[in-house]
Amino acid sequence: MNETDIRRYAQLMRELELTAVEIRQEDGMVRLERSAKAAPAGPAQGPGITDAVGALPPASPASAEPDCISVKSPVVGVFYAAPAENAAPYVTAGDSVKKGQTLCLIEAMKLMNEIVAEEDGVIAEVCVTNGQVVEYGTELFRLRK
Repeated sequence: MNETDIRRYAQLMRELELTAVEIRQEDGMVRLERSAKAAPAGPAQGPGITDAVGALPPASPASAEPDCISVKSPVVGVFYAAPAENAAPYVTAGDSVKKGQTLCLIEAMKLMNEIVAEEDGVIAEVCVTNGQVVEYGTELFRLRK
């Protein structure tokens, strides 16, 4: 495995927002890791970052609106908008929600974690897509008070 391959794998990690990757080939094995804290800083520093990753930083100013609350992921896992594959999503943009109402599920280590509204409000935006892998602190929803 050469340096070019390793750089390509590191770029792929940034694009897919992975924290670790291990590649085994006939001529050896390489494991690349980065801390979860480094993930948000990565897009701002690296050249050639894709639009999908580069689009993350602009989300922060909008969530700083005084009338919006950012609902963030408490765990690393897979985001599910609905309780089952063919079921309607728990919430969509424009829906009114009550404190304690289920907003989504995040599967982490084969365990389904319910994410609930901490306040009454209206869903201003759903920030992630169904089936997307999310990290700790990823903004899932914007809730307007």
